[in-house]
Amino acid sequence: MRTGVIAKKMGMTRLFQDDGRHVPVTVLSLEGCQVVSVRDKERDGYVAVQLGAGSAKAKNVAKPQRGAYGKAEVEPKAKLVEFRVADDATLDVGAELSADHFVAGQIVDIQGVTQGKGFAGAMKRWGFGGMRATHGVSISHRAHGSTGNRQDPGRVFKNKKMAGHMGARNRTQQNLEIVRTDVERGLLFVKGSVPGSKGGWLLVRDAVKLPRHPEAPYPAGVKSAANTNDAPADAPVETPVEETVVVDTAATDGAQES
Repeated sequence: MRTGVIAKKMGMTRLFQDDGRHVPVTVLSLEGCQVVSVRDKERDGYVAVQLGAGSAKAKNVAKPQRGAYGKAEVEPKAKLVEFRVADDATLDVGAELSADHFVAGQIVDIQGVTQGKGFAGAMKRWGFGGMRATHGVSISHRAHGSTGNRQDPGRVFKNKKMAGHMGARNRTQQNLEIVRTDVERGLLFVKGSVPGSKGGWLLVRDAVKLPRHPEAPYPAGVKSAANTNDAPADAPVETPVEETVVVDTAATDGAQES
C-alpha cells in the first residue's frame, strides 16, 4: 500500500480520444505536495506519511506547526493529511510528489467534502414524492408526512429522514479512471465528476477494490530536483576563459612624453 496525494479541484472540461470520442473529465492540480513528516512503527506505533499541499502564510499557522515545518525545511502548507503506507513505502522528508504518481488508465478513489446546499426540505434532500396536489391538502404539498408513532413508542426514531442541512459531508467516490496526466503542469484528468467545489482539496488514493496498476511507480512518483549543485560524473568540466586586455600604446606613449 502506497501513499496517496493531495490535489486541488480546478474544474471540469473534456478530452478527445484518438477515435474522436470526447470524455468529460475533472482537472485536479498538485500544488507543492511534499512530505512533511514520517510516522515510524517503533516510535509512533504505525507507519504513515504526512503530506502537505498548497501554501499558507506563517502568521496564519500555529506555532507548533511552524516548528514542524521548520524542522522539515518546507514552507507552511494549507492542507495537511496523513496516509497509511506499507513498511517499504515510506518517503524522505521534503520529497515532492508529481503527477506521474498515477498513470493513465489507473483506477483511484477520491475523497472530498461535498458542496453545501444549506437547509433543504425532504423532497430535495431525500427525494420524497410529497403529498397530494389537491383533494384536501393545504399548504403541505411538499411536507414529509408523519414522523413518528402513537403513545408507544411516543418518540421519533433516530436517523429519520427529515428536512435539514444538506451537503457539506465527507464523501469518497470509488473506481474513478485517470484519463491523462500532465507531469510538467502537475495535472490529473479524472473521468467524470468528483466530490467538492472548485478550489477544494481532495485526497486521491489507489482504489481499494481493485489491484494497483502495474505501471504505477512504487513507492511513489517523486519529482526530481530541478536545481542541484552536484554535477553528474560524465558531465564536461568547463575551464575558465582568460580575459585579454587590449592596451592603447599610442595613448600611453603620449602620456610618458608629456
